[in-house]
Amino acid sequence: MVMNNHILPKDFPELKNDTFLRATRGEEIEHVPVWCMRQAGRYLPEFRESRAGKDFFETCRSPEACCELTLQPLRRFPFDAAIIFSDILVIPQALGMDVQMVPGKGPTFPDPLKEPDDLQTLRSKVDVPAELGYVFKAITLTRHRLEGKVPLIGFTGAPWTLMAYMIEGGGSTTHSKAKRWLYRHPEASHRLLKQLTDVIVEYLVGQVAAGAQALQVFESHAGCLGPVEFGEFALPYLRDISKRVKERLQDSGLEKVPMIVFAKDGHYALEDLSVSHYEVVGLDWTIDPRSARVRTDGKVSLQGNMDPCALYASKERIAEIVRKMLEGFGTRGYIANLGHGLYPDMDPESVGAFVDAVHSHSRQLLKLK
Repeated sequence: MVMNNHILPKDFPELKNDTFLRATRGEEIEHVPVWCMRQAGRYLPEFRESRAGKDFFETCRSPEACCELTLQPLRRFPFDAAIIFSDILVIPQALGMDVQMVPGKGPTFPDPLKEPDDLQTLRSKVDVPAELGYVFKAITLTRHRLEGKVPLIGFTGAPWTLMAYMIEGGGSTTHSKAKRWLYRHPEASHRLLKQLTDVIVEYLVGQVAAGAQALQVFESHAGCLGPVEFGEFALPYLRDISKRVKERLQDSGLEKVPMIVFAKDGHYALEDLSVSHYEVVGLDWTIDPRSARVRTDGKVSLQGNMDPCALYASKERIAEIVRKMLEGFGTRGYIANLGHGLYPDMDPESVGAFVDAVHSHSRQLLKLK
C-alpha cells in the first residue's frame, strides 16, 4: 500500500476474523456473526460530527471520508463485518441523472424520468471505473485500514429499486409512478432494468477487484410489487446479476465472494430467492425465522431479521428478543442483523447491547450442542 492517491488493491492485511464469511458458507463457527445495515450512520455522534455541513454525495465521492465513516462503528462495537459507506443512488448518477440529498426530505431527483422517451437522456454506455472509481478507491483504502479485523462488504441497489427512485424522483409509499411504467410501458421498463443490470454487474465486479470480500444487493422496494410483477420485473434481473457477477469474477481470475440478496418485504418470493444463485438471503422482520428455514430448505444461509425498533427496548428486553431470534434461526448458516437499517434516533448503547447479546447467546447455544 502506498500514498492515499495511489493505494493499490493488493497486499491486503491477513483476515483475523472470518466468522461472517464462514457463516455465508454454512460452516462451523464459534459464535453467530453480526453486523447492522446502516451501521455507519446518524445514530453515532461521531458520524454527525464528521458529516456536519458537508454535502452527502460529496462525502460519498471522498474515499478518505467513506473509509473513516465505515470504520467508526467498528471502533465502538465488535461487529463481524464492515460495509462500505456509500449509497445506492450513485448508479443513477453514473447514468447521468442529477440526485441531491435534501435535508429533511432525503434523496431527490430534480428531473425524474417521466415517459419512455426520457430514457434517451441517460448515458447509453457508462464508463464504470471513470464514473464510480471513487467507490473502488474507498473500498481499497478501507480494506487496508481495516487491518484484517473483519471482512468488508460492498453493495448495490437492485435494478427495480433504482428504477423506482429514478421515476418517483425520491422516496414514495405507493411507487405508483414507477409501477405505472410496469403496466403501461413494459418494454421500456425492461429496457431500463437491463441497462441498470449491465452497470450493476460491472460495478460489483469492480468492487471485488478493489477489495470487497462479500456483496449485498438491496431490493428495498420489493414490498410494493406483487408476486407476478416481482417475478417479471425484479427476480430475473436479480438472478442475472448473481450469475453474471460470478462468471465475470471467474473469467477475471478474481476471488469468488459470497453474495447476499435482501428483498425487503419480499417474503412472498422467499422460495424463488433461495434458488437465485445467492449464498445468503437477507430477511426483514415480517418473516418468522423457523418458517424462513423451512421455506428455504437449507439451500442458503439466512441473514436478519430483528425489527430495528426493538432497539428502543431495554437492554434486558433486547437480549430476550435476540435469544428467541437465535433459537428460531439456529446457529448454522446464519448471520444476525436487523430487518432493516438503524434509525438516526437510536441509542448507540442499544446497538452495543444487540451485538453483545448475539455473541453471548450464540456462544451458549453452541456449547449446548
